[in-house]
Amino acid sequence: MSNSVRVRFAPSPTGFLHIGGLRTALYNYLYAKHHGGTFILRIEDTDQARFVEGAEEDIIRSLEWCGIEIDESPIHGGEAGPYRQSERKQRYMDAAMQLVEADVAYYAFDTAEEIETMRERLKASGNPSPSYDSITRQSMKNSLTLPSEEVQKRLETGEPYVIRLKVPRRESVQF
Repeated sequence: MSNSVRVRFAPSPTGFLHIGGLRTALYNYLYAKHHGGTFILRIEDTDQARFVEGAEEDIIRSLEWCGIEIDESPIHGGEAGPYRQSERKQRYMDAAMQLVEADVAYYAFDTAEEIETMRERLKASGNPSPSYDSITRQSMKNSLTLPSEEVQKRLETGEPYVIRLKVPRRESVQF
């Protein structure tokens, strides 16, 4: 890939293209063309629960109807594909695993309910905007607080987890 301008518009096919999305696409397209760059359409299709059949095709047709010429997309191809977010999952998983191996990220096994309980508890104690941070993570179920054997067992049994960045308190992280 060259160092030329590359911009992307990444709508979610959870509905049809609206004026706000079209405005963003137009700004990106005009910026790319002004600088001799590339306009990329990447479909953010990871929210399968809200996926709307035909929305991706409508987005492409709408952009083209407005005169926006797509340089790279799921339909047009290009050097940086795939262009559907769901098709890039392995790339993201590989990158996340590199972060875990570099000890700048960790596995978190907390359920949505447990995180919500933590938030409510912190709100009740006077914290107006609680978050999962370097302090609260010490009381949660993750690979920083659980014995390594238990973490390995949870991974082997397929227990759901997320990978969180290990951001130290009052420090910057570079990778």
